[in-house]
Amino acid sequence: MRAFPLVASGIAVVVLGLLWARPLRHASAPPMARITLVPAELAADGHDIAMLHIGESSATAPRISIEPAHAATVEDVSAAPGGWTAAIRAGATPGTVTVRVEVAGLSAARARLVTTLYPGDSAADGTPDFLRLDDPDDRQSFRRWFTFLAEMQFFTPPERRPAEIADCAALIRYAYREALRAHDGNWATDAHLGLVPAMASVGKYQYPFTALGADLFRVKPGEFRASDLAAGAFAQFADARSLELYNTHFIARDLGRAQPGDLLFYRQASDHMPFHSMIYLGTSQIARDAGRYLVYHTGPDAAGAGEIRRPTVEELRHFPEPDWRPLPENPRFLGVYRWNILREIS
Repeated sequence: MRAFPLVASGIAVVVLGLLWARPLRHASAPPMARITLVPAELAADGHDIAMLHIGESSATAPRISIEPAHAATVEDVSAAPGGWTAAIRAGATPGTVTVRVEVAGLSAARARLVTTLYPGDSAADGTPDFLRLDDPDDRQSFRRWFTFLAEMQFFTPPERRPAEIADCAALIRYAYREALRAHDGNWATDAHLGLVPAMASVGKYQYPFTALGADLFRVKPGEFRASDLAAGAFAQFADARSLELYNTHFIARDLGRAQPGDLLFYRQASDHMPFHSMIYLGTSQIARDAGRYLVYHTGPDAAGAGEIRRPTVEELRHFPEPDWRPLPENPRFLGVYRWNILREIS
């Protein structure tokens, strides 16, 4: 008579075990957002546009991200009948881009975009068109950052300056390269500047995210060709002569034609450093007075490492040594030159 409860208990345990052993039902994943991207291939020229269509209505705009982040830019996200649209603008780095779209309540969707090298050189000056700053706002941003960064070195104690700034060309290379970066918090921390202005960065691209990578300066003659990328036509280093010949173009021998960010070049009789360069600042962004300034590094000499100087235009025009006066009658003064990336192509 006592066996019955034990059997019943055993049956109860088996039934309970079976119930627990049944697989749990998992909720199915939400459907993926419906997207199309047309076209699927762009030129990496900083301009070409693909249109992204998102066939999902939502109260809030979808989140659109680019991988890698500098390969393209998301612009003009707007509501459209039955969903959303956005423009995807190619950057200046060829490669494969992933466009990721997140819509509330749906699984993220991805589209593949290929960007290809754009080998154009509209001015036939050796500078690729993908590097040129076609937008007036970008040109203004570059000029302001370039002149600010160069002038700031004059106010920075020598021991706190970047070690690379050892002569006139080095100051120019530093300011040019850094003017083309994204000036975010990380950059400001690394730059170790005592003052960082609230100015817009260049929007078309940010150094080093172009097809040239870190090799920003042209060092060989000729028009730009795709083969230049592997032929040593560009480098991280360029002396004053290379900056004049391959990276800038002549404007005038009249300093009155200069704009902020233009360069002055000289050819002196010295065998040590025959080519010298200066940066025309215009009015100061730091001192805020009415003077018009230039800035340059004297370069090393027998007396030491040299120094950064910041004369006014009038001071330089009356410099004690006539060979340094920026006057048309001075044969040592080669003239005012402008960066090729600022050349306006009609």
